[in-house]
Amino acid sequence: MKKFLLRMAEYNCMESSINKLSQMNASIPRLIIGNKIIGEGNPVFFIAEIGQNHQGDVNIAKKLIDAAKESGADCVKLQKTDLNEKFTKQILDREYNSPNSWGRTYGEHKQYLEFSEDQFLELQQYAKCKDILFTASAMDLKSLDFLLNIDVPFVKIGSGDSNNIELIMKAAQSEVPIIISTGMLTFESVKKLDLIFRKYNKNNYALLHCVSAYPTPLEDVNLKVIELYRGCFPDIIIGYSGHELGIDVSIAATVMGAQIIERHITLDQKQKGSDHKCSLLPEEFRCMIDKVKKIQIACGTPRKIFVKAERECWDKLGKTIVAAKPMKAGDKIKKEDLRIKVADPKGIDGINFLDVVGATLKIDKDIDESIMGNDIDMI
Repeated sequence: MKKFLLRMAEYNCMESSINKLSQMNASIPRLIIGNKIIGEGNPVFFIAEIGQNHQGDVNIAKKLIDAAKESGADCVKLQKTDLNEKFTKQILDREYNSPNSWGRTYGEHKQYLEFSEDQFLELQQYAKCKDILFTASAMDLKSLDFLLNIDVPFVKIGSGDSNNIELIMKAAQSEVPIIISTGMLTFESVKKLDLIFRKYNKNNYALLHCVSAYPTPLEDVNLKVIELYRGCFPDIIIGYSGHELGIDVSIAATVMGAQIIERHITLDQKQKGSDHKCSLLPEEFRCMIDKVKKIQIACGTPRKIFVKAERECWDKLGKTIVAAKPMKAGDKIKKEDLRIKVADPKGIDGINFLDVVGATLKIDKDIDESIMGNDIDMI
């Protein structure tokens, strides 16, 4: 009995530690984007990445905004680039013979897909009318300035710029929230990013696990990186930006603790462009969000309790301690005096069997009669 009570004391100590950890987690700052709160206990935040799936057409971009809104996404995101800031002249002038090319040179191709500032403002206003948040990835310093000036709810820094320290340092000094993808980085590089944000006392940022492969093979997804990030950066929001086919991996990412999910959205996965094949159709995006909402409900809290839904099964099959033979008041109870059975009424729970051994019986008991709490004097 002493060993049993000692083990229970150890469990109580462990439970106390878990409760303290839960209290610590409860104090972790949330990330506020627009009217959305991101963090434990709140819905997963979904970003529908339009990217350049608009084919350089503002009307297609508007249709994608409509599709994202109807799918349940919280935000639509484009990409903003000043080509001369991002690329060298040599890169812009090189021939681009890809099946996905929109121009003779890489520069012509990129320019075809780039919206003007006026078009960005038009799309921002359109998204506002549709009641969905609107932002973009800043791919250079000028583009960052533009996005900050048009008052986006957050700025995204894509994996392609996750080593652009100039850009990141400037973003870290802004007041707007920053969400940064970490594709193509090692963990050592990710820690350097985190140090930059901390240097400027910026705590309203999030890190997204990402693999920059289109589409990403399952064996390269490495969702456990989400757990790594959560353990090493416990005071910031961790999310997932996915480029894999389908929705299963992105759903699983939320179970691993991702609180932001970013996926590309398209109207046609067979369209010209390298991102379409790993993008989600609107109905897939909606299905992903619906499933995540159900999973969030199912995940519940880290408290193991007897829930109301179990009452019916307990009343029917729950086991209780009963007398194995007739006993008299004053008997000191031995193990062989007791059995654990389904009985009525419910007496002392079978889990407390060892606590009852050694107790003194206060009233007579017949065989198979339930042992009630007030029937015994404990040691």
